[in-house]
Amino acid sequence: MKARLASSFLSLLSLFAAVATAAEPRAPIKTWTDPAAAQREDPDFGIQGEYASIGVGMQLVALGGGKFDGYLLEGGLPGAGWEPGKLRRLLKGGREGTSITLKDESGAHTCVIVNSQAVLTEKGGATRTMDRVERRSPTLGDKVREGARVLFDGSQVDEWNNGKMENGHLLATDCITKRRFGSYKLHLEFRTPYMPGARGQARGNSGVYHSGRWETQILDSFGLEGLDNECGGIYSVSKPRLNMCLPPLSWQTYDVEFTAARFDASGKRTSWPRITVRLNGVLVHDNLELAKDFTTAAPLSSGLTSPEGPVFLQNHGNPVVFRNIWILPRE
Repeated sequence: MKARLASSFLSLLSLFAAVATAAEPRAPIKTWTDPAAAQREDPDFGIQGEYASIGVGMQLVALGGGKFDGYLLEGGLPGAGWEPGKLRRLLKGGREGTSITLKDESGAHTCVIVNSQAVLTEKGGATRTMDRVERRSPTLGDKVREGARVLFDGSQVDEWNNGKMENGHLLATDCITKRRFGSYKLHLEFRTPYMPGARGQARGNSGVYHSGRWETQILDSFGLEGLDNECGGIYSVSKPRLNMCLPPLSWQTYDVEFTAARFDASGKRTSWPRITVRLNGVLVHDNLELAKDFTTAAPLSSGLTSPEGPVFLQNHGNPVVFRNIWILPRE
C-alpha cells in the first residue's frame, strides 16, 4: 500500500513538473536591428551573405550558434546569372575552428569559408574560389519623381495614421496612409532585422498592402526557394519569378506599378487590378492580375467596390523599418 502511495505521489510530482516546464516562457529570439551591433556581437553576421565567382554563386544563411545553410547556385547569384531551372544545391554545416565547413548530402561537394572567401571542392578534386560580395539595389535612394507625393522622408509621419518614427525610420506598426490612391507607382525602401535563431514566417516579417488589400510580402527569406509567402511574393496569389531577397539588415527596395480595378457607371467591376513588381531592381511580377478581393490579413477585407485605397504597412511582430517612400499617381 505504501509503495503504491509513493508511486502515485512521484507520478503527481512529475506531472506538476511537466506542467511547470511547459508554462515557462521561451527565451526571446535574439534580434539585431543595427548592422554595427550585429557585426560586433555575433561572429556569424559578418560571414553570412553572398559569395560569387564566374559561373557560380552561393548564398550563406546564418541559422544561429555557428550553424549555416549554403545554397550553391549554377550560373551565379539570383539576378546575376542564376535563373529558375538552373541547379540549386543545399550544403549544410558550421564552424570548425576558425573556418566554416559545409557539405552537401552526398558529400560530393565541400565548401570551406575563411577570410571572406569560399573555396568549393567538387567531386574529383576540382576547386573554385568565390569572394564575398555585397550587392545594392540599383534603385536604392531613388529620388522623388516630379508630381509624386512623399509618404515618408525621415522627418515626420504626417501622411500616416498610427505612424511611428524612430532614428529616422518608419516603423512597421500597422500604419496606413491617410490618403487613398487609384493607380500609382510606389517606391519604398525596407530593412529586415537579423534574427538567425528564427525560422519561416517568424523571421523579419512584414508586408506592403496595395490599396489596402493585396500584399507584397516582406520577410527575411534570403537564400530560400522564393514562395508566395516569402519576400517578393504576393501573398496567397503568386510566388516571385525568382528570389531577389538580400541578406538581413541590408536596405532593400520595392518598386511597384499598381493599376487599380475598373468599374462601370453602375459601379460594377469590369476588371481586376494588376501589378508589376521589382524587388531590388529585378522584375519579379509582370502585369499580374490580382483576381481576388483581398489577401490574408488585409485591413480592407470587404467586397471590392472602389478603385481607390490606402497603402498599409503590416505589423507582424518583427522590427522591420522603412525609409524613402513616395508615390506617383497614374491615370
